[in-house]
Amino acid sequence: MNITNEIKPVTYLKSRAADLLKQINETHRPVIITQNGEPRAVLQDPESYENMRNAIGILKLISQGEEDIKSGRIKSQESVFADLEAKLKAK
Repeated sequence: MNITNEIKPVTYLKSRAADLLKQINETHRPVIITQNGEPRAVLQDPESYENMRNAIGILKLISQGEEDIKSGRIKSQESVFADLEAKLKAK
């Protein structure tokens, strides 16, 4: 992805918002909005944004799991299933 093609000044956003939104939703590529030559915001379509948030959530869970393994906070699969069975039988 060549991000340099997706950098627009805030004046472009002000004058062509509808066109920019159409482009973002069709291409699913984010656009960086600059102000005074500095990046200030990223516009992204809702589907891509949701996918990104889901991916970040999964990565956080993986990272937490790796930390648990390093710290020895683990249980065997058999132990987990035995605990679940016991809880289900208690209901």
